[in-house]
Amino acid sequence: MPRLLATVFACMLVAASAFAQDKGTLQPKPLPVLAHPNDPKLAAKELFGRRTAPVPMQAHSIGFYAKGCIAGAKALPINGETWQVMRLSRNRNWGHPQLIALLERLSRKAHKVAGWPGLLVGDISQPRGGPMLSGHASHQVGLDADIWLTPMPDRQLTRLEREEMSATMVVAPSRKDVDPQVWTAGHAAVIRAAAEEPRVERIFVNAAIKKALCRDTQGPRAWLSKVRPMWGHDYHFHVRIKCPEDDANCKPQAPVPAGDGCGHELDWWFRESVLFPKPSPTPPKPRPPLTLADLPPMCRQIVMQP
Repeated sequence: MPRLLATVFACMLVAASAFAQDKGTLQPKPLPVLAHPNDPKLAAKELFGRRTAPVPMQAHSIGFYAKGCIAGAKALPINGETWQVMRLSRNRNWGHPQLIALLERLSRKAHKVAGWPGLLVGDISQPRGGPMLSGHASHQVGLDADIWLTPMPDRQLTRLEREEMSATMVVAPSRKDVDPQVWTAGHAAVIRAAAEEPRVERIFVNAAIKKALCRDTQGPRAWLSKVRPMWGHDYHFHVRIKCPEDDANCKPQAPVPAGDGCGHELDWWFRESVLFPKPSPTPPKPRPPLTLADLPPMCRQIVMQP
C-alpha cells in the first residue's frame, strides 16, 4: 500500500509538473456558461475556473493550500523591472498581497545575489483561488507561486514566447543529480534567497536539486530545512508562504521537521522504485473532484459573487 500511494502521488505531481510546461495560447476561448451552477455535485473547479476577476474586498486566504480560496487577491503585474509573468492565457498571476510583495522583492534579490536579470514567474493562483481546471492541487489560497529555473532574459519577452517557451530542465536524465551542464551557482543562489525570506514556509524542488544544495552549501545551513524534496519540480521551484497573521480562516501547514533535511531521510527519494515507479497492476480509481461542500463555507460566497 505505501508503494501504491507513492506511485499515485508521484503520477499526480509529475503530471502537474508537465502541465507547467504545456503551451498556452494567444487566443484563449471563454468557457461555456454552466447549465446548472448550483448543482451540489458540480466540481468546484468549474466555478472557480470561470471567474476572471477577484472579489473586491480585504485580502483573506481562506482554508488550506490545497482546499480553499482567496478574497481580495492582487495581480502581479505581467512586467516588472526584474520579473515577467509567463503563460498569460491562464490568468493565474493572482495572489495574496503579501505573496505579491515577496515575489517583487525576491526578483530584485535574484538580480543582486545571482546575477540574473530577474525572475520568470509561472502560476500563482486564480483570481478567486480555489481548485483549478488543470494542473495544480494546491495554489488555492493565493500563497503559492511557481518560479521558473530559467533566468529572465535581458529583454521583454513577446506574448508568443510567454505562451510557448519552456523552462529549463536542470535534473540529469538519471534523476539522481542535477545536470552539471545546466545547473549553476546562480540557481542555488536564487533558491537560497527565497528560502531566507522570513515569510517563506516551504520551497518544493526535485530531490536532485535538494541533494545538490545539501552538497554544495557553504556556511549557514538553517535555510535548507525549508527546501523540501517533491516529485516533479525539475523545471521550476515552488514557493509557499505562511498564512497571514491576521487571517483566522487560513489553515497553516505543519512546521517543517527539525534539521536541514540532508541526512538519510533524503536517501528514500533515490530508490529505483521511487525514481521509476512501476505501474500498478490495478489502476487506481481517480479521486472525485472537490465540490463547494468540500471547501470552507466562505468559499461559496466568494465564488458566487458576480
